[in-house]
Amino acid sequence: MRTFARRKTREGWGDGLVDLGETRDNVVVLVGDNTKSTSVDRFAERWPERFYQMGIAEQNMVNVAAGLSLFGKAPYYVTYSAFGVGRVYDMLRVTVGYTPCNVKIGGAHSGLSVGPDGATHQMMEDIACMRALPNFTLLAPADYWETRKAVAAACEIDGPVYIRFGREPVPVVTGEHDPYVPGRATILAEGGDATCIACGAMVAEALLAHDQLAERGIELRVINMHTIKPLDERAIVAAARETGAIVTAEEHQLYGGLGSAVAQLVAQHAPVKMDYVAVMDAYGRSGDPDALLDMYGLRAANIVEKVKGLLQR
Repeated sequence: MRTFARRKTREGWGDGLVDLGETRDNVVVLVGDNTKSTSVDRFAERWPERFYQMGIAEQNMVNVAAGLSLFGKAPYYVTYSAFGVGRVYDMLRVTVGYTPCNVKIGGAHSGLSVGPDGATHQMMEDIACMRALPNFTLLAPADYWETRKAVAAACEIDGPVYIRFGREPVPVVTGEHDPYVPGRATILAEGGDATCIACGAMVAEALLAHDQLAERGIELRVINMHTIKPLDERAIVAAARETGAIVTAEEHQLYGGLGSAVAQLVAQHAPVKMDYVAVMDAYGRSGDPDALLDMYGLRAANIVEKVKGLLQR
């Protein structure tokens, strides 16, 4: 059974911004009173004249970022996704998306990883919210390296981009020099019996599920769907046609997330058996992050059971 090193994706966000700051002098960073916990303190120390501490005023922060973009800046704003999406949805929809503005958004502390902060801070609806908005690109990197690369990739996209990442250290499943192209999924494990399409921290759980199923003689293809919008339709349709069964895995609500997006595409182009590993229409609760992943069924064992269930139908 494989093992992984662990690193914080939010540090990938912070290091990615420093990378950009060294090569692009129009990159500016805005933060909502959580500089250190969103890992933008290094950028603030290096370029204080390009850093804006906006305080607990997230709606204002979105509008300021939009204004800066109209004057040639490349603004990246970051806060907990519960506030950077949930609290400011009208501004995202009208000011940023409808215009559209070249604003890049860091959705920090997404999913259950906030742990002890509880349901008010555990944003498990952000994929659903952001998928629904026209003109947005939605990235959900799997680990530190993908998050760092997503920051750079977002700067090359003309228009608003949302990057989702968590708080706690997560398994590192990609390498520093692995290719990362928004909209193009990566196959991390081959298999012909079934497919798991995962995003974020659930990619590592999918790889563990692959190993556990291999011991039973079941070959599971693992796809890292690091871009939720636009989806890699080619990779999904190929998986449906070649394996005949798909399980999606995400640290997000069942409704409106990666599973919904994949199911919509599969139903249209290559209908196959599907099942889902996600938060089953419930709010989070306060607790240890790892214990919460167990409680809400977001583990390799849950993927294994879903795959076995599909193959037994």
